[in-house]
Amino acid sequence: MGSRKASLPTRHFIPLARTAEIIRTLYGSAPSDGTISLNLNVASERLKSFEAQVKVALLAEPVLYADETGSKVNGKLHWLHILTCASYTLYGHHPSRGYDALVAMGVLPDYRGTLMHDAWRTYLSLPMDHALCNAHLLRELRGLHEYFQQEWAGELRSALQLVYHLKKSGTLTDTGVEAFKAHFDTLVVAGLVSNPAEERRGGQRGQVKQSRARNVALRCQRYKREMLRFLDDDRMPFDNNLAEQGIRMMCGKRKISGGFRSELGGEVFCRVRSYAATLQKQGMDVWAGLVSVFADNVLLPVF
Repeated sequence: MGSRKASLPTRHFIPLARTAEIIRTLYGSAPSDGTISLNLNVASERLKSFEAQVKVALLAEPVLYADETGSKVNGKLHWLHILTCASYTLYGHHPSRGYDALVAMGVLPDYRGTLMHDAWRTYLSLPMDHALCNAHLLRELRGLHEYFQQEWAGELRSALQLVYHLKKSGTLTDTGVEAFKAHFDTLVVAGLVSNPAEERRGGQRGQVKQSRARNVALRCQRYKREMLRFLDDDRMPFDNNLAEQGIRMMCGKRKISGGFRSELGGEVFCRVRSYAATLQKQGMDVWAGLVSVFADNVLLPVF
């Protein structure tokens, strides 16, 4: 029964009261919210060793994918973080979106592989190789072209889409890569020329705010290598879809059952969810895994 009490809230996002109602409908008696929470806490405690092993495994991966999204604890903004790869998933829940959360998760501060992400400055501050999600860039370029009439952005978006499809089809040559990179530079310079820097006005202090178009062009100039890493490294994808798919479930949870009652509740949810997601990635039976947790003989994925 404990596996059902853990599965419904973490895998299907069912609120505690509805979890109790479902169990009463199926089995004739309803557990209290406290009993369900106790079962979740037991599962979390027994999965501590699993979580520690996942962190070690992630540190050894050549490429990781990271993302974050908002969550709520008693109505206050917290953050759900994900670190993932083809074989493992690790979720973390923290009041901070920034570096403190990454320290708490215990992987990225010591990681020295390549991290794919969406250019969040906290990730960029870490001492590792970086790859930036081009799906995010395409959306920004589309917005600049359609709503702000930035022709360079429309041309860059079309060129980036074309080179991606050529790369995916296996018809992109070395000459084509070099030609695209030169074209990339030309279009970015055009974006900077058409969006000159805002100058400091009399009495104005601090950093001068630049236009959205100039900021995108500056990022393209500064992080060209990270954006185009997919052209030079066959291990790297075009986008951060793996992490975005893994964190999308939080949108469903927010709609179905809202936030968490406590910070501990968020941590428990993330540990159990990390276990289920990792088993699923490795083609293992998640339900059998949850049953094994409550049998105190945890079925572990391949490490």
